[in-house]
Amino acid sequence: MQAILATTFPFFALVLCGYVAVRRHMLPQLAIPGMNGFVLYFALPCLLYRFGSTTPLAQLLDPGVFGVYLLCALVMVALAVGFARVRGVDWNNGAFGALVAAFPNTGFMGVPLLVALLGPRASGPVIVTITIDLLITTSLCIALSRLGQGGSGTALRHALAGVLRNPMPWAIMLGALASGMAITLPGPVNGTVALLAGAASPVALFTIGAVLARSQMQAAGPAAWPSAGSTAASTGGASSSSTSSSTSSSTSWSASWFASWFASCFASCFASWSASRSSRWSTVWSHVVPFALAKLLLHPLLVFGAGHAAIAAGAPLDPFAFKVLVLVACLPSASNVALLTERFGADTGRVARIILVSTALSFFSFLAAVAILS
Repeated sequence: MQAILATTFPFFALVLCGYVAVRRHMLPQLAIPGMNGFVLYFALPCLLYRFGSTTPLAQLLDPGVFGVYLLCALVMVALAVGFARVRGVDWNNGAFGALVAAFPNTGFMGVPLLVALLGPRASGPVIVTITIDLLITTSLCIALSRLGQGGSGTALRHALAGVLRNPMPWAIMLGALASGMAITLPGPVNGTVALLAGAASPVALFTIGAVLARSQMQAAGPAAWPSAGSTAASTGGASSSSTSSSTSSSTSWSASWFASWFASCFASCFASWSASRSSRWSTVWSHVVPFALAKLLLHPLLVFGAGHAAIAAGAPLDPFAFKVLVLVACLPSASNVALLTERFGADTGRVARIILVSTALSFFSFLAAVAILS
């Protein structure tokens, strides 16, 4: 367990650093779009290209991985939309609730985390899941969000146009082409790509935390957020104690640090809802917690069950790829869903709270999943 924590802890710590930087106003909110743009248009495409170009083409075109993950994504969307509609949620908010429950944060968090845990071989299945979520899951949910408004066809066209403008699918495609044709970049170009790819993981993880903090501050309002001095203090004290403590004490402190962060996230999320407490807590448990738990528990269980059934039926699903798929499903909700909800007029505050809760909880649920699968 200590070895798993030693690998995963830095990734979640960087998310927390970004969160604290925005909450403490060390990073202005106006800088977040620039960081997001750097990761999306420069660093992450280079990382995906490098992984794609060094992964055998057969792994990038694995039908077993594609079929199992796509089936589970569609089931998740159907269940989440059905649950929302039964609760009286409109199509727009129901569709984006489904997207936040079915779309893991694979690009910004999953690629570096799973490669660090399982090795470069994990990049093939991870790239397949990114492709499915970008091309199919997101487009489907955007189209569903327009039902009842007479614009599902237009929304689907806009979604597909957005996919074409997204550099990540193109980076994956170019990487697969380079892998299949054994193309090698010239030395200076390869060096530049390597530098950008190396910056992808830390900047992406830091940006996740920054985006989460910004989304919550915008949704709840400044008055709803207590000072993050206690969080920053625990961060500073932790960095000094971790240097002098043993491995076991460092492990214990790490868990308690994130436990306190998780508690502060919940306290911050709901601090603005002190008035009419019972009805508003009912709203939280009805419209936030179920979708966060669906992402962290139901999605992995679906992938686990579907993968086992596929293997038992003789489908071409490699056990290692199956393990990667389950861990991908254990990742928290993708932070960019909040940007889509804002663009399409859905409840951005609700989606941001789902992402925040799933990210905080995933530190524990992901560690548990890795320990069980190991």
